[in-house]
Amino acid sequence: MNLNPKFPLFLPGVKNSSNDNVSIIGANLREDVTTIAYYVSGNGGIETKIQKNYPTKEYTSFSDILSKFIQDEQLENIQRLGVSVPGPVLDGKSNPARLGWSLDSEEYKNTFGFEIVDMLNDQEASAYGIALLEDSDLDVIYSSGHPEKGNVAILAPGNGLGEAGYFFDGKYLRPFATEGGHSEFSPRTTVEVEFYQFLNNIYGIVSWENVLSKTGLFNIYRFLRDVKRHPEPEWLAEKISNGNGDFTEEIFKAAVEEDVMICKIALDTFLEFLAREANNLTLKLKATGGLWITGDIPQIIRQYIDKGKFYEKFKISDKMEDMLKNIPIYLINTDSTSINGAALYTAYYKD
Repeated sequence: MNLNPKFPLFLPGVKNSSNDNVSIIGANLREDVTTIAYYVSGNGGIETKIQKNYPTKEYTSFSDILSKFIQDEQLENIQRLGVSVPGPVLDGKSNPARLGWSLDSEEYKNTFGFEIVDMLNDQEASAYGIALLEDSDLDVIYSSGHPEKGNVAILAPGNGLGEAGYFFDGKYLRPFATEGGHSEFSPRTTVEVEFYQFLNNIYGIVSWENVLSKTGLFNIYRFLRDVKRHPEPEWLAEKISNGNGDFTEEIFKAAVEEDVMICKIALDTFLEFLAREANNLTLKLKATGGLWITGDIPQIIRQYIDKGKFYEKFKISDKMEDMLKNIPIYLINTDSTSINGAALYTAYYKD
């Protein structure tokens, strides 16, 4: 995987040949699955040699998974480690609420003998990984045909709500993380006020993550079922109560294959909220360079997304529609950007 020439990512170490032929372990930590991969850097890119998934909840620490991966694959003298984590990283440390682990870059450096250990917020890591994508990995929701230079926004609903961006310095795009998913949700219509009150009784402070995540989609669904009294088929209720499979996939299948109205309304509502928060994030970052939508949920429901309707909802604004209507919007069709981005960063960020 090499850098996309259309994407001027700031990676000063690409020009330093000492960063080529370096052995790297990349890791993407999530509450359900932790992915570990072994890479070798070269020619401004990275090559994946081995990749494995581990059930996160079966391990008491990241070190345990890392040790197992190294031992099972009989790896020796690995030079660098890049880790993507679902939470803020401060001074090389992170305590992601959804993992229950305490993560420390210095600990991994000392325990495993890595020369360099880099830990990034998962959306910042994803921002680096996006630069490795081919055009075939992107699904265009809207493009004016005239790409604008400027900042770029990233919106990623999945287990949580990831938000990040790129600052355009006039020559390069520089990724940065945010915790914008935890900003407060605000309703617009009378029904949305009801929905807010429903969530307020559950959470107290209602964040956008309570609306735009896998839990958020379930919140929308149960509001429609329990408050608005939309009928739920018995067979679907049984599937949901059994907890078998992914809730998002079950709702998507029921909407598309069985034409279940409550599921269609839930997905429509979710996508309207997604367009609105995409609008919010784009305005706050003045992301004239584009909006990238990634994360588990958009990939699962991709076939359901009405691109024209999403674009029309996205550009609604009190005074900024002229800017918003020209923002290119892309849906990313791969889930490997975070782990690849962490490995790319640790390969080439330092000169």
